[in-house]
Amino acid sequence: MKHRPCTTSCCFTNSMTTDLLQRPALSQRLKQETADQHERMHQLMAQGDPFSSREAYGRFVTAQYLFQRDVEHLFHDTAVQAAVADLHVRGRQEASLADLADLGMEVPHEAIASDMVVMPAALGWLYVSEGSTLGAAFLFKDAQAKLGLSAEFGARNLAAYPEGRAVVWRRFVGSLDNDQITPDVHDAIIAGANAAYDRFGSLLTRFFQLN
Repeated sequence: MKHRPCTTSCCFTNSMTTDLLQRPALSQRLKQETADQHERMHQLMAQGDPFSSREAYGRFVTAQYLFQRDVEHLFHDTAVQAAVADLHVRGRQEASLADLADLGMEVPHEAIASDMVVMPAALGWLYVSEGSTLGAAFLFKDAQAKLGLSAEFGARNLAAYPEGRAVVWRRFVGSLDNDQITPDVHDAIIAGANAAYDRFGSLLTRFFQLN
């Protein structure tokens, strides 16, 4: 007995459900599709060796300040505010600025690199910033052990959020993987993350004077 192809709405619905279940979450795609960029940042940091001296570390903080200023510029976008409800606890611009003062470093004055960035690409920029905050635990330990810095002096920009790194990161992932962020904009968010990585990479290359 031959079976006819199913053309009913239930079969169409089941197909859509299967497709949704098989489709990776945005946070997974971001991790997978920016992995090479993430590794490149590790390599630039290794080349720059920011914990070899306070002077070298100051160059890192200068890059950090400019990047965080780019990111926090996006916090003023009402669409970003709607997508990430707890922006008020995020960002490290002020912490980086205070660290520059501690280290006796000059505050750079440059144009905002994210001035033309809007949603949904803005979420990609936040992903890079928040991911670096999560991963800064190891950098913070180096700043303490090798340079004698702390969350109160010189290494504020690497310190954890008051609630803890993991808690705040999980909330951000929840914002990314929310039903309100529809799959049709995922590619734009990933492109935004790659642009943010490019920006931070260019800052590290410049301030560490890398080739």
